[in-house]
Amino acid sequence: MTDASEITVSTLPELLSTDACVKVAGLDVDGILRGKLMAKSKFLSIASQGFGFCSVVFGWDMHDQTYIRELKISNKDNGYRDLIAVPDLQSFRRIPWENDVPFFLVSFLDPDSGKSLSACPRSLLKRAAAELEKEDMMGMAGAEYEFYHFRAPEANGVERNSSSTASFLKEKPPHQLPSLTEGMFGYSLTRPVHNQDYYYGIFDTCAQFRCGIESWHTESGPGVYEAALEYGEIAEMADKAALFKYTVKSLASKHGITPCFMAKPRQGLPGNSGHMHISLKSASSPTNLFYRSSGEDPSPPYPDLAFVSDLGRHFLAGILDALPDIMPLLAPTVNSYKRLVENFWAPVTVSWGLEHRAASIRVIAPPTASPKATRFEMRVAGADANPHFVLAAVLAAGWRGVQKKLAVPVPPLGKGEDVGGEGDMGVRLAKTLKEANEKFMAKGSVARECFGDEFVEHFGGTREHEVRLWEEAVTDWEIQRYIETV
Repeated sequence: MTDASEITVSTLPELLSTDACVKVAGLDVDGILRGKLMAKSKFLSIASQGFGFCSVVFGWDMHDQTYIRELKISNKDNGYRDLIAVPDLQSFRRIPWENDVPFFLVSFLDPDSGKSLSACPRSLLKRAAAELEKEDMMGMAGAEYEFYHFRAPEANGVERNSSSTASFLKEKPPHQLPSLTEGMFGYSLTRPVHNQDYYYGIFDTCAQFRCGIESWHTESGPGVYEAALEYGEIAEMADKAALFKYTVKSLASKHGITPCFMAKPRQGLPGNSGHMHISLKSASSPTNLFYRSSGEDPSPPYPDLAFVSDLGRHFLAGILDALPDIMPLLAPTVNSYKRLVENFWAPVTVSWGLEHRAASIRVIAPPTASPKATRFEMRVAGADANPHFVLAAVLAAGWRGVQKKLAVPVPPLGKGEDVGGEGDMGVRLAKTLKEANEKFMAKGSVARECFGDEFVEHFGGTREHEVRLWEEAVTDWEIQRYIETV
């Protein structure tokens, strides 16, 4: 396959010489790929300058319902006009499960200014990364996703197919949907064999689709798997994370399986995390800029930071300082906050600690890690979060800490400490999307400082929509609890 880094508009005809069509897609604010298939001749004609793409993908929610409060980018007054979608030629790959049809990601431009669209996820991350590039630095990142798998049972001897789960849910409640495998069995070598074609198919196909997996195993929970994606440059990592979800959902449908990236699909069981690892390096060398030799600082502010550089300490401080104000980017749905509760190995406070999996930020550094592997793990984010927004939030917040030379605001979380309290362990993070979004949209919030008012007003408006729909919903729990008793 042609190296994507060598692709230019002039080399496209040769690259696509045997193809009749091309698939393109961009990301909406929920991290969902929105795209289309187009004739090769059409794609070649627009590859350099872009093409019109209906702005309604930023004017409606994940179920194509227009937002309750119309937002600036796409609304009735502007006629849901077109945005400009520009193909990223370096994102080229072929879709293995669709006869190797060529695929390109796009980024969205504002048709008036010609500049990157404020709410475009790929553009938001690239704008954050550009600030570091000015200082000859670049972000590196890795992603880990936990997710459940469900499969509808065979009905009347009819073989399962891609629509089995949807058909099942039309007739029965979600809690009756069977898990792909039963029992709590993390790191099992036998459970994957029950669905061997699917298990190995995901691993092999992700490698072919350039969103490769470093490790792939069962996690604790019925039908739960975890994938750690190959570490790489931060913008490419976000693309790979989004395309990993696309790959899993596409292949699973062929096996009659429904993968579930909800933060908390089942009551009483662990939730689905979407942990992100991040470090900084020099753009011109492999040096890890978060690492320092312990001998360089005989009196670190905390022993846990003995091997973390001044830049790394400021970066960590920036994340911790911003965390309460950027929560909707890390936990974007009503369901996200069902995962972030005490006593479920999920972080609930502004906290950090060396190799501490209950803290919001896990510091990974010597002596437990090698110098080149020194990094921070954002553990607040769930599998439901948009990877571009998560990494943009971490990068922008951390870089703000570097610029302001912020000091780490709280001591490390002690091993075995209760993570549900406040005081020395940091303030409690928002318990609901409504609370989180109010802080995100507040005048003078860190989110506004990092991303600007236009982005905050748009994304915050989309979260207001989610909250409003939830507040108006009548749940099964309410009916079961009150139908006869009140």
